[in-house]
Amino acid sequence: MLSIVKSMSLHGLDGFLVFIEVDISFGMPCFEIVGLPGTSVKESKERVRTAIRNSNIEFLSRKIVVNLAPANTRKEGSNFDLAIAVGILIANGNIVNNNLKDILKDTIFIGELSLNGKVEKIEGILPICIEARQMGAKRIIVPKENSKEASIVDGIEILPAENLLEVINYLNGNITINSLKSCNFIYNNKEKYKFDFGEVKGQEHVKRALEVAAAGGHNCLLIRKPWSRKNYAC
Repeated sequence: MLSIVKSMSLHGLDGFLVFIEVDISFGMPCFEIVGLPGTSVKESKERVRTAIRNSNIEFLSRKIVVNLAPANTRKEGSNFDLAIAVGILIANGNIVNNNLKDILKDTIFIGELSLNGKVEKIEGILPICIEARQMGAKRIIVPKENSKEASIVDGIEILPAENLLEVINYLNGNITINSLKSCNFIYNNKEKYKFDFGEVKGQEHVKRALEVAAAGGHNCLLIRKPWSRKNYAC
């Protein structure tokens, strides 16, 4: 049986859709991932297999082929684990729902799986959610630990998942996962200062260096000529 599940990957800050195509058939038991997968993607085979078994679901010895389309673009990272596991479970008949086709059409799955089935936090969830919204996705299932960051993006349902079994029950229609309300905590918690760099005339390189240091949480040492008034350190 063939199943197709949507996920996403990043190239820099630009996201692109990845279609996880899973085919399970009789034959010599194997588990292959094709479509230019990186090392971390290839290693997902063991994470997915063990996560499914530890979710009390039998992982049958079948011929499993997973294609990451488009096949001409290299895929990196562990954020495809959840989508691959869902694709396998659909193809194997463990996920059955009359509305499944409509759900999968507008849903993107993102998350790394631990061996016990927990959906682990990933990097880059914010640009992924932004790109998913721009591509017309209605909902995205993300790790629970990424939910606060993902909730910055409005216009798309953010569904936080704690483990693989929770996602399975949601797709089977046994439970509902409450979507998070958009909460732009960055702007809500923005501090207001009486003075800013608008008060400083010139010194563009200095201001740029201080901006980079503040944004990255780095230390900064600013030294002037010996005859100038002050040296600054922050």
